[in-house]
This record gives sequence, structure tokens and C-alpha cells, in this order.
Amino acid sequence: MVENRPWLTFFSHAILILGVLAVAFPVYLAFIASTHPQNAFISGLVPLLPGDRMIENYGTMLDAGISTSGAPPLGVMMWNSLVMALSIAIGKIIISILSAFAIVYFRFPFRLLAFWAIFITLMLPVEVRILPTFKVVADLGLLNSYAGLSIPLIASATATFLFRQFFITVPDELTEAARVDGAGPMKFFRDILLPLSRTNIAALFVILFIYGWNQYLWPLLITTDESYYTIVMGIKRMVQVADSQPNWNFVMATVTLAMLPPVLVVILMQRLFVKGLVETEK
Repeated sequence: MVENRPWLTFFSHAILILGVLAVAFPVYLAFIASTHPQNAFISGLVPLLPGDRMIENYGTMLDAGISTSGAPPLGVMMWNSLVMALSIAIGKIIISILSAFAIVYFRFPFRLLAFWAIFITLMLPVEVRILPTFKVVADLGLLNSYAGLSIPLIASATATFLFRQFFITVPDELTEAARVDGAGPMKFFRDILLPLSRTNIAALFVILFIYGWNQYLWPLLITTDESYYTIVMGIKRMVQVADSQPNWNFVMATVTLAMLPPVLVVILMQRLFVKGLVETEK
């Protein structure tokens, strides 16, 4: 029986509201800054109310962008980030679900050793192995390419572990029924495991898409051609202006537009995302 304590309900809601405000206030400031002219920030103070330059500032960025510190037009950077994020998310899911399927449903020598070898790579993120990874990518001629942006970040021990833990919970009766019906391994994978994994795939896709969209260090290292700059790199270059003040109104307009794709992905996949995180019975 749940006790009715109004003061506790009020306190919990107040904490949640404060948390939302703490997260949303910087986003609000970025939007407000994107609606004012450049001279509104000379004093170093950010206005708290919207200005009258919203259409002009956003129109300028969406039209051709501002060439600041070598940053290409906004559309090019957004496209590069989208390709990178989708390639990383889809690639990680495909490789992870297939590797988890092999580890759980196939019996081969050193099966558990292979799994733990994959799992140990969690201790070796890209930042730790950045030099050898860059050397391999450079030797393969993948600098300044979408393959170079995405392939080194595709492997995911976390996703493999999550899919393995889910496959272990699938009843053995489903496997036996599929075998009796004459279904091969890939038919069992395609017709039974994939539909059951739908919510897990959706939850991982949201997380991995945002992970790929926010990448900065790796694209910074392997791209020298501005046509492959991502949106995060572009924002950084717009801020780093020599001998002048950054165009903060355009920078904040770019920041606001850069937030839209991840937000749309979360909104469109919210139901499956939540089910994939909290659902225990498939």
C-alpha cells in the first residue's frame, strides 16, 4: 500500500521541476541569443527576452552560412554529422546484434573468451587508442572520408553486452520450436529474435545516434577538408575567431539548429526508447 503524503509529492515534483529548469535554461539562453543582433553582446550581458532578428539570423545560416574560421555552410556540416551519426548507430547495432547472436546461440571453442575480450574493450575508448587508430585509418587512405569518420567508432562492447543479456532471457522453447519447424539459424534470427529485440534496438539507436552526432575529437583529427567538417567542429571554429569578436548571434543560431536532429530522434522514438529501457518481459 502506497502512503499518501502530499508534502512528499510536492517535494519530489519541486526537485523534478528544478532539474528541468537547470537543463532547459542554457538552451533558452542559446535561443534568445540567436534572436538578437551582434552588437547586443558587446557588453558581455545576454538579454533574457527574444529579439527582432530571429528570422534574419536563422535565414542567414540556413541560406549559405557564415564562413568563419574555415567553417563550411551549415547544410554541409549538418549533412556530415547526420551521415556520421546514422552510420555509427546503424553499424553498431548490426555488428553488436550479430556478435551477440553468435555468442549465445552457437557453440564454438573459446566462445566465452571471445565475449570477454569484446567486453574488456570498454576500458579502451577511442581517446585511449587514438594514435594507433589514426595510423590505421591513414594507412588505409580513409582520411577525409565518411568511412574514416564512422568505421573506427562502429564497434560497441556495450551494445553487444546488452543484446547478449537479452538473448539469454529468450525461452529455450522458442529455439526448439523454430528447430522443429525447420528454421535455420538466420531464419530464427530474422523472424523471432529481431522482432523481440525491437525495443532494445530503438533504445540503443537513440543513444548511439546522439553519441555519433556529438563526436568532436575524432572528426577533428581525421578531417582537413572543410567539406567533411561536422556541425560540432563548425561551431567550435565559429567561436575561434582571430582578432575579432565571434558572431555570437550566428553561433547560437547554429547551436540551436544543431540540437534539432537529436531532439527529433528522441521525440519520434520516445515510446520505444522508454520501453527498451524499462521493459523486463518481452
